[in-house]
Amino acid sequence: MKKLTFIAATLFCLLMAGCSSSKTSDAPAERTDEITAATPSTENTTEKPQNTRDMENLTKVLIKTSEGDITIALYDNTPKHKENFIKLVNDGFYNGVLFHRIIQGFMIQTGDPESKGAPAGKMLGNGGPGYTIPAEFKPENYHKRGAVAAARQGDQVNPTKASSGSQFYIVDGKPFNSNLMAQISYQYGKSFTDEQRKVYETIGGAPFLDGDYTVFGEVVEGMDVVDKIAAKPKDRYDRPTADVKIISTEIIK
Repeated sequence: MKKLTFIAATLFCLLMAGCSSSKTSDAPAERTDEITAATPSTENTTEKPQNTRDMENLTKVLIKTSEGDITIALYDNTPKHKENFIKLVNDGFYNGVLFHRIIQGFMIQTGDPESKGAPAGKMLGNGGPGYTIPAEFKPENYHKRGAVAAARQGDQVNPTKASSGSQFYIVDGKPFNSNLMAQISYQYGKSFTDEQRKVYETIGGAPFLDGDYTVFGEVVEGMDVVDKIAAKPKDRYDRPTADVKIISTEIIK
């Protein structure tokens, strides 16, 4: 089973100043189709977009980690992912699972049950509950900073873009200036609403992943903890050198 990761064109990384351009063939077979964070915007924009989603009535999940608490809200318009996540939380599936992949300015990834008690230096990211979830792409769910999305196998073995049954990531993205947004739109054929562009250019995110990975929630509290985890020292597999784990998860609403 190939490592659950993120897909993006190598050409995009080559065009981004300061972006890694390692080729698929240079990485272990399980780590194909890597992407790293693009250069953030340096524009100073004071007007911040507003979150128009009704957050108050969404189901919330408290994720207690060894670095602090993160609270996420689950979207109602991705019911398969919501139902599955609630089931795993209620089953205690995530208790003791590591954040096995971190890239500062991009994302932190967790949900591999094989990471529980894994020895230091072991490459992780292959595990899951033994099933996938059909993709639930919604234009209004996008990869803004703080978005919660499902990891998955690459398109070559997963043409329907079905999600992992358990692995997910939280976007730790940085702002993209208008020029980079234009490049993403042109190279990937992606379109963004004015509001989405404003979010990506001010708050940040990972716009190049939109429409390829199911976004099913967002962080409502604890982005400082996400940033802290993303900044940890890591090994060549992007695994933190000192384990960062989920202690417990619970439904709080």
